[in-house]
Amino acid sequence: MKSVFITGTDTGIGKTVVTGLLARYLNEYKVKVITQKWIQTGSRFTAEDIVFHLELMGKKSSDIKKYLPFVCPYIFKFASSPHLAAKLEKASINTGKIKNAFKILRKNFDVVIVEGLGGVLVPINKDKLVIDIACDLKLPAIVVAGNKLGAINHTFL
Repeated sequence: MKSVFITGTDTGIGKTVVTGLLARYLNEYKVKVITQKWIQTGSRFTAEDIVFHLELMGKKSSDIKKYLPFVCPYIFKFASSPHLAAKLEKASINTGKIKNAFKILRKNFDVVIVEGLGGVLVPINKDKLVIDIACDLKLPAIVVAGNKLGAINHTFL
C-alpha cells in the first residue's frame, strides 16, 4: 500500500480516528507515513484533524513542519461543504493545488493516508467532487461506516 483514501458514510463517523490509528500502526512498524486532509472546514488557523492524527501517532506538528503546507492545502473557517465555505470566504479551490500537494508528500513518504471530507460526493467546486480527486490520484479507498441498521446500504451508496 503506497497511499489510501479514507472516506465515510457520514460526517462524524470516525474518519479522523481511523486515519490517525492506521498511521500510528504503520509508524510503529517504521513505515515513513504522513496523513493529509485536502480541505479542512470549520477551523480558524489550523487543520484540527491533522493535529489529531499526529496526537494519535505520538507526534507533534513540529515533526512535520516542512510539510505543513501540503498536509492541508485549504483551511476554511465556516463549517460546511468545501464549495460553500470557499464561496463564503470569497476563495476558490484549485484541485491542481491539492493533487500537487499529494504528489509532494508521496515523493517524500512511503505512505500517504488521505482523510476525506464529508463523503465522496461532496462538491469541491462547481466542477469537481471529492471522488474526482481520489480517482484522478488512483487512490484505493477505505469506507468507515457506523455499526447500525442500514450500514450495508450506506456503504454501497
